[in-house]
Amino acid sequence: MFLPTTEKEMKNLGWNQCDIILVSGDTYIDSSYMGTAVIGRVLEKAGYKVGIIAQPDISSDIDIKRLGEPKLFWGVSAGAVDSMVANYTASKKRRRSDDFTPGGENTRRPNRASISYTNLIKQNFKNTKPIVLGGIEASLRRVPHYDYWTNKIRKSILFNAKADILVYGMGEKTILEIAKKLKKGERTESIKGTCYISKEKVYSYTELPSFEEVKKDKLKFIDMFNVFYKNNDPKTAKGLMQLHDTRYLIQNPPQTYMSKEKLDEVYSYEYERDVHPYYKKDGDVKAMNTIQFSLTSHRGCYGECNFCAIAIHQGRTVRSRSQESIVNEAKKFTKDKRFKGNIMDVGGPTANMYEIECEKKINSGACEDKRCLYPKKCEALNIDHSKQIELLSKLDNIDGVKKVFVASGIRYDMIAEDKENGEKYLNEIVGKHTSGQMKVAPEHTQDNVLAKMGKPGKKYLKEFKDKFYELNEKNGKKQFLTYYLIAAHPGCSEKDMKELKKYASVELKSNPEQVQIFTPTPSTYSTLMYYTEMDPFTKEKVFVEKDMGKKMKQKQIVINKVRR
Repeated sequence: MFLPTTEKEMKNLGWNQCDIILVSGDTYIDSSYMGTAVIGRVLEKAGYKVGIIAQPDISSDIDIKRLGEPKLFWGVSAGAVDSMVANYTASKKRRRSDDFTPGGENTRRPNRASISYTNLIKQNFKNTKPIVLGGIEASLRRVPHYDYWTNKIRKSILFNAKADILVYGMGEKTILEIAKKLKKGERTESIKGTCYISKEKVYSYTELPSFEEVKKDKLKFIDMFNVFYKNNDPKTAKGLMQLHDTRYLIQNPPQTYMSKEKLDEVYSYEYERDVHPYYKKDGDVKAMNTIQFSLTSHRGCYGECNFCAIAIHQGRTVRSRSQESIVNEAKKFTKDKRFKGNIMDVGGPTANMYEIECEKKINSGACEDKRCLYPKKCEALNIDHSKQIELLSKLDNIDGVKKVFVASGIRYDMIAEDKENGEKYLNEIVGKHTSGQMKVAPEHTQDNVLAKMGKPGKKYLKEFKDKFYELNEKNGKKQFLTYYLIAAHPGCSEKDMKELKKYASVELKSNPEQVQIFTPTPSTYSTLMYYTEMDPFTKEKVFVEKDMGKKMKQKQIVINKVRR
């Protein structure tokens, strides 16, 4: 059964009022892949009456008033993607399509959705219940950040949205604590994984340079971000505070990670794996093709690519589900009449990090002075793909499952570093779990650019490519590699793109087509480089291409469409 999204559905459940109403920039897909649905199910399991309003029309009061006012609080999320990233390309052109909207036309998600929805609620419900921001947009904009679309440093989204609480990171435990305290009439300022606004300092917290300082001084902005980034691990992080005008942004330490048992529980709920009928009538939702019968095996990523914000949002420590939990979810698929026998993906942010983690990090937190895989693999990280091979074998042997695909990205450097089981894992992927092509994301081939991306050198790519085609031949397959590449990343010049083109042609025997222009997004080191034109680790000057025409040219160099 779906969570209610209309008054009629609410009444059919015998409810006069929801305890909590969740508002989302995505349509309502009841799936473990959708944050709003997960939060809704977690709260429901705890006994709360939860309703969902998806993609409300901000020019009218009809949608936002559909369920009335909640008893405890509103939960607001822009959706699975930052709304500005969802709405605009790297060249700042409006996107025509939206994979999370019925019918696919990009007309339902407002710019800066977290702010728009909060304003919509306050316009229609005076002196309403607390508004809690969550999701990736809120999480990554919780401190002052560079906004590519206005080319400015913006305040914490909490100040611009004028919400009451901001939940950052993976929010299941945090939202339950908020609900419990509000139900009891207690204050919420002490809850981990939240930010709030205060007139007073919290003297035990680390003070960041003020908003005015980081807005005016790029070196201060770098210093602020470095401290912010290092304080994201639940084991080691301190609370942070920062002056915005006359008030303080207070960021409590991160919420502790869920245990394997609790993670398993979240994925055991009876999701409908479909779009709610109220929205489904408006057309197909493209995202369903991928997520309907896919399996999340783990959360978090220690790859820490500089252009990626997963470390800030999901965390640097990988938390894996049990094999039993994943297999049981797959068995549920086989009982669904819509299931055709194909599991479309088994993975996480990086597919082959499942059950591979550093014991030191698990016990003591992420290292402050080094990364797990860059510039080379840390000796403390024992890479062993055997658990993943075992999991895929178990999924293959479920009655009713015809094919299990691994479509999430894989780290080929990790495969190379696993001398015992790396090739065996790749052989399994090539032989059984690839559909015609395997997508990999080297992002670039020039070591100087890869260094700015926080990725290891190109030697792993050539080794992987050769091994992939060797195993294809061994398995009697005619599969090929597709390479995802980035143009105009900080530190990348036209010369670098010409070298990339040459390398792809000569060494990879490929004419790449999947090339995207770097998009600066909130709370990444690459965006920090783009804005400051400095290396945030050395403070040395970095070349950054900011001319849109020249960015396009970098892309065209690789796809053979150079304008003259």
